[in-house]
Amino acid sequence: MRLLRAFAAAALAVLALTGCSTATAQRAVPPLPRTERDRDDLIDTAQQVLVDRCLAGQGLTLPNASAQQDHSPSAPQDRRLQGALFGRGHPELSVTLATGYTVTAHTDGCLAAAERELYGDQRLWFRTRVVVNNLRAEAQQRMKRDPDYRAATARWTRCVTPAHGARPGRPDPAVSTRCARESGLTRLRARLEPALLARVRAERHGQLTTYRQLRTRALRRAADLYAERTVQAALKKGSDPS
Repeated sequence: MRLLRAFAAAALAVLALTGCSTATAQRAVPPLPRTERDRDDLIDTAQQVLVDRCLAGQGLTLPNASAQQDHSPSAPQDRRLQGALFGRGHPELSVTLATGYTVTAHTDGCLAAAERELYGDQRLWFRTRVVVNNLRAEAQQRMKRDPDYRAATARWTRCVTPAHGARPGRPDPAVSTRCARESGLTRLRARLEPALLARVRAERHGQLTTYRQLRTRALRRAADLYAERTVQAALKKGSDPS
């Protein structure tokens, strides 16, 4: 809310300084947020606005938490909302990661439409986002194949396994931490993971560049969308009789 109020104030201030009348007000795009968290918030807010607008065009709304508790939607209503939001039928998009996992998505539905509006190319954004969001998992997968790491993991397993009995599915946290230290697993992980992550990021340089470009486009579109809504609100307020 603090971010939204700041953007509203910035847009209205530009209107006041330029002396625009309610009939000739031009769209004022506020400066982009400086922190990554605020940028994420702006994109998320814009995406929610677009999704809500898309659902409203189909006579649907996302229920808030209290509404869900008081009036649970029926199965047909829930299926209709899920289909309108996420898409229907067989997913058209699919990415199989280096870790072996496959991620899928639809190209229809309000979420896909919002992503096309923000990022320009929903297919490219999906493929790039999935890969970039799993770079650490890819590095960890490579680490597990390292001979020294495998040897340290074997030592850890022997350490947490009782003298008489099978290794517990969830070793005691204190025992697990001690064994990780004594086996050298903690030291190896601290050394290997950053190096492998840096290598993976270097190999995925092109996808990282695309990710940043698409995110910058979404950020500017989100700011533009917010400015449009702010100006529309100002014009509506100015046209109301005092």
